[in-house]
Amino acid sequence: MSSLRPVTVITGASAGIGVALARIFASHGHELALVARREERLHTLADEIAAGGARRAIVIVADLLKPGAARQIGDALMEQGAEPQFVVNNAAFGLVGPASSLDRDEQLQMIDLNVRALTELSLAFVDSLARHSGGLLNVGSMAGFLPGPGMAVYYATKAYVLSVTEALHNEFKPRGIRVAVLCPGPVPTEFAARAGVSGGTLKPSILTMSADQVAEAGYRGLMEGRRVIVPGFLNKLITVLMRLFPRGLILRIAERRQARRSSAQRT
Repeated sequence: MSSLRPVTVITGASAGIGVALARIFASHGHELALVARREERLHTLADEIAAGGARRAIVIVADLLKPGAARQIGDALMEQGAEPQFVVNNAAFGLVGPASSLDRDEQLQMIDLNVRALTELSLAFVDSLARHSGGLLNVGSMAGFLPGPGMAVYYATKAYVLSVTEALHNEFKPRGIRVAVLCPGPVPTEFAARAGVSGGTLKPSILTMSADQVAEAGYRGLMEGRRVIVPGFLNKLITVLMRLFPRGLILRIAERRQARRSSAQRT
């Protein structure tokens, strides 16, 4: 048994789904450690959670693109007498446009954050997750189920998140660790604006869900021991159909959709 108290570590906790996940975990009695680069936003969220009667969250200002971020998080928790019971890997970003025309360094940073940092944090605290019968929640996307011309590298990173999380679900299960990947469709957050989507809005709207709805589905699915969580009936149906249709057809549909988005941005 560890003398360190268990906490839930949430990355990308300064906006969007990360904030919603922090609120839902806190509402179920979890003490939090909030990780992001924007310190003021983290303290605002920590104050909000404390005002609701929960223990004030630990704030860890960290840039996950820098080497040693997992060690920094672990050291910060140790100083507070805490260790992870749950790790929620939410930090990520995307870029819209043909891969050959987008900034190459930015695309490599996307791989570094969406893939390398997520992998590092998924593996860094396995022993403490097992000690506290906790879990790992990786935030993926419906994009992980198909190739994405027009967002090629982003879609590929989310395919990695889906694949590695499904594998870790089986690997960690004997140790009593729940592992799930949360794969939402469009969510109205800062993600779209950061990705370069015109108007900052992702479509189709019929598949759109709020960050709160996605976070609720993610929390419930993780606690139920599910492997893949796709919020929303239509979104679930689409992921099933994508596995049934020929890959070439799915590729052409995705390419046309991104082409329409690019055309709309030019007008």
